This record gives sequence, structure tokens and C-alpha cells, in this order.
Amino acid sequence: MTHPGILLMRALALLPLPLLRALGSAIGNVLFVLAGKRRHIALTNLRLCFPEWNEALRRQVARQSFVAFSQAFIDRAWVWHAPAEVVRRRVRLTGAVDELRQPEAAVLFAPHFYGMDAGGAGIMQQAVAHGSSIYTTQPDAATDAWIRAGRQRFGDVVLLNRDEGLKPIVRSLREGRYLYLLPDMDFGPADSVFVPFFGVPTATLPSLARFARLGRTRVVPTVTRMTPAGYEVQVHPAWQDYPTDDLEADTARMNRELEGYIRTMPEQYYWVHKRFKTRPEGETGVY
Repeated sequence: MTHPGILLMRALALLPLPLLRALGSAIGNVLFVLAGKRRHIALTNLRLCFPEWNEALRRQVARQSFVAFSQAFIDRAWVWHAPAEVVRRRVRLTGAVDELRQPEAAVLFAPHFYGMDAGGAGIMQQAVAHGSSIYTTQPDAATDAWIRAGRQRFGDVVLLNRDEGLKPIVRSLREGRYLYLLPDMDFGPADSVFVPFFGVPTATLPSLARFARLGRTRVVPTVTRMTPAGYEVQVHPAWQDYPTDDLEADTARMNRELEGYIRTMPEQYYWVHKRFKTRPEGETGVY
């Protein structure tokens, strides 16, 4: 995001939501045609996760996913720049919202659905007083400053640099800060365990259970769904009997729970990421 790009997003924040969604839909359909490598990644992921689907259905969901990706990106305009009352009106918290208003901290399991930034903003604006999230510094200074400002717009948010390791994260939890955690990506073989994801052995960070155990706190899933009116953050009750003493079993449970969330809205999951890039020793790549 260059400076003109950021200015454009500020201007887009003033437009009605239906117009923004129509713009995102048009861009998403164009990207599905032009972004061949990402289309291939999304279709490969869907083929591995939903082998029972025919190719036409996989292409339909992949195209819808590109649309949702583009719409959510444009929605950052109003999530990060529109008046606060607009965000409050368009981002609704539902379900076990009281889980977010407890005095003790929690690890919020926030999977990579496209509404994750809107969900984080709504949670901090409407429920959580003190929060944190793990952040990777962007190489472009303007983009980095824009993303930081957006994710720290509401509430008291600390962005924890991924390169600083475990200690700041655990300290933040023990100080009572909620941690908005998105652990469901392929970060390579280091520190990962191979557990099933839609039946495929998948390199998965065990950070959800590890942080909950070290922070002596609970895990609360927060799943953000894009809706015609904005977003709905579905807050689930804290998982019972989690974490346990078995890190691998806990990580496998995370993936099983995530599969259930994805099946309710497969078109809104982040399929453009190489989720199966890291393969078990001896297996060939899938992309």
C-alpha cells in the first residue's frame, strides 16, 4: 500500500457498503481469471480437502473465495477509517460474548477467514479492553504503518513481533491481555507437528495449546463470517479440557474444530495460501 493507495482506502471508507461489495466482487472475479498461480493453489487446496466434490463445484467455491478475499480487503477501508459508529453497526458479536468480558485473559482462536481483520476490530471495540496479536513487520514502511494503525485502532492493543519469540507473548497473557491468534498457516517445518487437516498430514504450529498452557488460560474460538450487512463474529464457548498434556493431540483437535467451522462457509476461508507446502519427509510437493 503506497501513500496514494492509503488515501484511496480512506476515500472508499465513505462509500455505501453495497457499492464497496460490488467493487470487491468485480475485482475478485478478475483476479480469479488473471492470478493463475493463486487460482492453482486454491483449487489444489480444495481438491485435497474436499475430494468428494466435483471439479465444477471446486472452481465455483474457489471463485467465490477470490471474491470474498477482494471484498474483505476493500472492507478494511471502513473498518480502519470510517467513524467508529459505522464499525459498531456493521460488525456484530454473537454467541458466547461474555467469554470476552472475563477479567482473566484468553487465547482467542481466530482462524484465517477473510473477515479476520474486521473481527479483531469488532472484538476490541465492543468487548475486550486489553488485547494483543502477533505481527510480522512489513518491508514497506507505509504499508507497515497503515496495518499497525488499523489493528491498533480500537482498545488497548499490543502488537507482538513474531521475531521476538515466546516470552513477550506469555508475559502478555499473564498480564491479562487477550491474544488474538491465527495459527492455521504453514510456517514451515520448524516447531511444527504433522497432524491431520481434512485427512491430510499437515505441518501445523502447536502454538494455540502451547500459549494457553504457558499463559495458564483458556481458548475461546472467534470465527468471523462476512454478511451482506458487514460481519458477524461468532464467539464460541471456551473449549473444555483444553489444553491437555499432549501437545500433538491438542493440535489435532484444533484442526478438527477448524474443519467444522470451514464446512459452514468454505468460500470464506483463506485457500490462496499454500497450506500444504511443507510435506512429511519423503512425500512430494502438491503444488
